[in-house]
Amino acid sequence: MPPHMVKNAYLSAQYHRLAFRRGKKRAAVALAHTLLIIVYHLLAQEEKYQDLGGTYFDELDREKKEQRLVRQLEKLGFEVSLTPAVSQA
Repeated sequence: MPPHMVKNAYLSAQYHRLAFRRGKKRAAVALAHTLLIIVYHLLAQEEKYQDLGGTYFDELDREKKEQRLVRQLEKLGFEVSLTPAVSQA
């Protein structure tokens, strides 16, 4: 799949995060700015692009996101208690 079609990528996550908060047009401009910054650093440092992944923003401040989601569910009338999932290795 071509790089511009990847849905689980940092740039896609950034666009959707910004589009939700600021609108599609501002998100597109912000994404263009991010692309310019990435290209500049790739050219200046002569490195390959390393995608941070589509879950980068979720993992950035996991505890804060958990608290926000719990508050949203409580506002909707749910009683919430979080228990970590058992990882299957």
